[in-house]
Amino acid sequence: MTKATRGSLRHDPDGRDHADGGCDVFIPSAIWFGRVGTAPTGRSPRVSDTPESIDKLIGLMARLPGLGPRSARRAVLHLVKKRGQLLAPLAEAMQEVADTARECINCGNVGTSEICSICASEKRATGELCVVEDVADLWAMERTRAFKGRYHVLGGTLSALDAIGPDELRIPRLLDRLGAEQITEVILALNATVDGQTTAHYLADAMEDRGVAVTSLAQGVPIGGELDYLDDGTIGAALRARRALG
Repeated sequence: MTKATRGSLRHDPDGRDHADGGCDVFIPSAIWFGRVGTAPTGRSPRVSDTPESIDKLIGLMARLPGLGPRSARRAVLHLVKKRGQLLAPLAEAMQEVADTARECINCGNVGTSEICSICASEKRATGELCVVEDVADLWAMERTRAFKGRYHVLGGTLSALDAIGPDELRIPRLLDRLGAEQITEVILALNATVDGQTTAHYLADAMEDRGVAVTSLAQGVPIGGELDYLDDGTIGAALRARRALG
């Protein structure tokens, strides 16, 4: 301990300083020498007492879409509490996916072989090809069970700002498939965004002389939707896509 006084200091053999003519106020040496808050030599300060392995898992989980640091911590804590029921089976399933998952070399879908089950099925050779932006869009289309043809995943959309051109997407492969698979109709199921519609117009122009019909998904009022809650763009698209009843 070190003290602050108004008088002179003398040092006793017991290691304590005393003031002559002053009051003794003992202050920790770390404060006296300005060392408060510094970590011990050779050690780095830890943010928390969480084990490093769990901290690493939280950091990886926080990178997933829709998860932030707080939700990742809750998810990891739940997994740790349910080690037998969730954590161990999840780790096993993730390892299996890491070992076997791959992209289909034909359409870009995710599967466990070089050719996905959709491309390998002769029943899906209907002459119809549905073009989507991402694998998630393909899965969404498949959940409807309404489309019986094959797919082509572009892997994104054209974007001048992000320097994404046709060669960065699977557009050349798409054009090659038209003749190789005797495609008669290409359905552009792209998102109704600026980049999505730009990509759709580019593809329509590129396939204009290929002898295939190019169509796009209808846009407008969703099932169960109320006009008062729709934006102006959606209502306008619905008006332009109107059709006769009966």
